[in-house]
Amino acid sequence: MNHDIRRAFQYFFRACLLKCPECGTKPIFMSIFRVRRLRDYFTPLDGCPRCGYAYERELGYFLLSIWAINYGGGSILGIMIYCYLEYFYHLSLPLLLVCVISPVVLFNFFFARHSKAFFIALDHYFDPHVKNGEGGGDGGSNTKEPPAPATPVAPQRAPTPEPGVLV
Repeated sequence: MNHDIRRAFQYFFRACLLKCPECGTKPIFMSIFRVRRLRDYFTPLDGCPRCGYAYERELGYFLLSIWAINYGGGSILGIMIYCYLEYFYHLSLPLLLVCVISPVVLFNFFFARHSKAFFIALDHYFDPHVKNGEGGGDGGSNTKEPPAPATPVAPQRAPTPEPGVLV
């Protein structure tokens, strides 16, 4: 199997387990048994303690994961449930709305962590950022060599104006 495809499946599998995409051993989120607030459930940890991989690059990093992956998956699930119920059962509109909206809301709540993990894995696959070119994983993205240091350039001085002659 191609190395890139194998690496993509590896990242996807690690995201399914909510593990670090680089090393695959440490969790991305706090354990469900240690969650004290709702925010703790949705917020990933700062980074992997083993390999140093930062889970969140910048503020608003997970907006695409929420809008595209989480809400998109919930929308597809809602459309599939609606089509199934409408085709086979012909329910009344209020009952149909309850039967479609309830599972979608529950799905979006419980899938939010996985959508962020899938986004981290997808982002790491296409744009790996490893501290100082060092990875700590078993088959991670540590295939690129670190860039060569830039050669120092002497600063240029501004030209000094020649004294003018007053007339």
